[in-house]
Amino acid sequence: MRKALRVLSWNIHGGMGPDRRYDLARIANLVATYDPDVIALQEVDSRGRSGSQAPVCELKEALGEHAAEARTISAPDGHYGHAVISRFPLSETCVHDLSLHAREPRCAIATNVSAPQGMFRLVTTHLGLSIWERRMQSAKLAALARQGEGACIMMGDFNDWFSFGWVRRRLKRELPSRTMERTFPAVRPLLRLDRIYCSSPARILRSWTDRAARDISDHLPIVADIALG
Repeated sequence: MRKALRVLSWNIHGGMGPDRRYDLARIANLVATYDPDVIALQEVDSRGRSGSQAPVCELKEALGEHAAEARTISAPDGHYGHAVISRFPLSETCVHDLSLHAREPRCAIATNVSAPQGMFRLVTTHLGLSIWERRMQSAKLAALARQGEGACIMMGDFNDWFSFGWVRRRLKRELPSRTMERTFPAVRPLLRLDRIYCSSPARILRSWTDRAARDISDHLPIVADIALG
């Protein structure tokens, strides 16, 4: 068994690559290369996929035993949102609304993960595009990071392209350890939109991304090995 916990976060662009081909298998294959314990996926989209298996179910079958889903948009032909997939049990899972007025609905999934290395609190999210939207959302995320006992790991697409934007400033005290890799746009990464944060006593041992993902999504995944304490 790996001593460190391995986590991965990836905005999969609805399962649609730059070649305009919908293919969850290639997403699952790339993720499985790193054998992550816990996975956060953003822009999971089942709209227009009638007759096929729900994306979260298909990805769960390929990558883990446990899953939680947050549907931010529901339509007659499917749903859109983000999900957590874990090889370890999840408990006390709750979806928190982070939406602001007429902006696109946003939320965070908070859950407890029972890993062999120890219990930790996981928060995953996909934040808004407006600066003022993220200002409000980052305050709510900081409050979620303070809840519960033990370490908190937070990951997702934070859409925070400023080096010291509201997200980074608000989360710095609660979650001092974070990744620094550039993940967007995948073809030529310039921005650190996708991040993994963690609180004491956990710490990030190493993190990396994979340029091969540029053929699958407009974001690169972020992977990290974390010592829980």
